[in-house]
This record gives sequence, structure tokens and C-alpha cells, in this order.
Amino acid sequence: MLVLLGILVVVAGFVARINPLLVILAAAIVTGVCAAMAPGVSLAALVQAGVATLTAFGEAFNDNRYFHVVWLILPVIGLLERAGLQERARMLIARVKAASAGRLLLAYLLIRQGTSALGLTSLGGHPQMVRPLVAPMAEGAAEIEAGGTLPDAVRYRIRGMSAATDNIGLFFGEDIFIAIGSIILMVGFLEQAGIIVEPLQLSIWAIPTAIAAFLIHGARLLMFDREVRKALSGTTPEAGQ
Repeated sequence: MLVLLGILVVVAGFVARINPLLVILAAAIVTGVCAAMAPGVSLAALVQAGVATLTAFGEAFNDNRYFHVVWLILPVIGLLERAGLQERARMLIARVKAASAGRLLLAYLLIRQGTSALGLTSLGGHPQMVRPLVAPMAEGAAEIEAGGTLPDAVRYRIRGMSAATDNIGLFFGEDIFIAIGSIILMVGFLEQAGIIVEPLQLSIWAIPTAIAAFLIHGARLLMFDREVRKALSGTTPEAGQ
């Protein structure tokens, strides 16, 4: 029962709004030390249990260091946003005369779905692509059509559609890649049910679904352009500001 004290540490740390990384680390150490507690165990043995827990953390991080390198890009994106990345994205899309929010998101859907089908799922995503680049560019395209600042309702609608486009492109594109986790999961599940299929078969049959998803959501994006124009038709630049 003592090992459950680690859960209390997590709850107390989150309630106190302490750094989550420190809270999780402290909870792990408490759990490791409590697991070693037994009648006759010396203090040195408990200290050794805490050290062993830290050692396990270090070994796990070292063994998976190439996986964790991906997360180092997030602070870089934060610095770029602070340095004006979103403003530059808006300025860039403003130079394209035929750009609109729906057309830009349609192009991103094609890229996102195509790269996901090749297994490059990390090239997109909400924190590293939608928030700093895709959504600001879509907003910039809509601002050109509006001739001024967008109303909040339209701006949030564009951001939501940007996030949805990324989700749809990833979800229906990644199943085409034969070595993705979802394919392996489906193969294992079907095998337990007595249905033997090859991963390549599932990947091939995912292609029609991906095409249908692209056509359906692509039509939604083109209709979304009309919705944005309709919402902006009654909004003057001064009212938007």
C-alpha cells in the first residue's frame, strides 16, 4: 500500500501547481523508496532504492534519446513565435493574390495526408505546424479578403478548421503506411479473432478511404471559404478592429 504514496505526491504537486516534471520525478522516487520498505530494511538500503530509481530514469532516457530529440523542436518553435514567426507567415501569404483560407488548408491537407502516407507523421501537428504556421497563414489569407482585422468568431473558426484539417490528414493518411502502429494493432486484433491478414492488405485498402476523406474534407474547405466570405460580408474593417 505504501507504493500508492506516489499518487498522493502527484495529486499534491498538481494542486500546488509545482513544475510537473519535478512532481513526476518526486513521485517516482517516493514510489521506488516505498517499494523497498520492509521490516529490517536499513536507511542505506532505502537511499540505494532512491538512487536505483533515478538510475532507471537515466537509463530509459539514454536508451530512447533519439526519440526525445523530437521534443527539442518545441522550445525552438516557441522562440520563433516570440521573434515574429506568425507575423511573417501572415505577410508571406498576403503576397499570394489567389490565396484564401479554404484553399490554403486544402493544400495543407494534401501535403499532410501525402507525408503521413509515407510515414512522415512528425512533419505536421498542432504545436509544431498548425499553431505557428498554418493557422496564421489561413488567418492572413482571410484578412486580405476582409480588408482588415478579422472578427473573433471568424478567427477562432479558422483556427478550429486548421486543427481539424491536420487531424483528418494524419488520421486517414497514416494508415496507408505499412509500418504504422495502427496497422500493427489491427493485424493483431484480427489475428486474435481468427482472421489472418497481411499489413500490406490493410494499407492498400486504406487508400480508397484516404481518397474519400480528402474529397469530402476538401469540399468542406471550399464551402468553408464561402462561409468565411458570408461572415465577413457584413463586417467592415473598422468593425473588425
